[in-house]
Amino acid sequence: MTKYEQEIYRLINQSEDHMTADQIFSQLKVCYPSISLATVYNNLNKLCGAGAVRRISISGSPDRYDRAVRHDHIVCSRCGKLTDVRFENLTDSLKRQMGEDFLFYDLKVYSICPICRKSSDPQTSSGDVPA
Repeated sequence: MTKYEQEIYRLINQSEDHMTADQIFSQLKVCYPSISLATVYNNLNKLCGAGAVRRISISGSPDRYDRAVRHDHIVCSRCGKLTDVRFENLTDSLKRQMGEDFLFYDLKVYSICPICRKSSDPQTSSGDVPA
């Protein structure tokens, strides 16, 4: 791995967030002022291709990057927040239903996060305090 690949891999695996390429670029710029955004994208593509990190694509949002360990995501349909969750492993069930092996699955469950739910609650968003 190149130094950039190693650093990107480290950032993604140590982050609690699901960073975009721009966020990774901003963090790398601190230690590597001459790095370009194209270099970040090229290295992210190599890491994803090698299975070292996961690309998470959600319509209408920039791709985000995550650890390659098996887990699933809950996506807020309003704000786009991603939350890691570990649902029951569906590999065996999917293999039975498909009748063949597959590469991987990427489960995203769409919901409304507690913050968005609270902000749309008429009792709390009107300024009135519930009795």
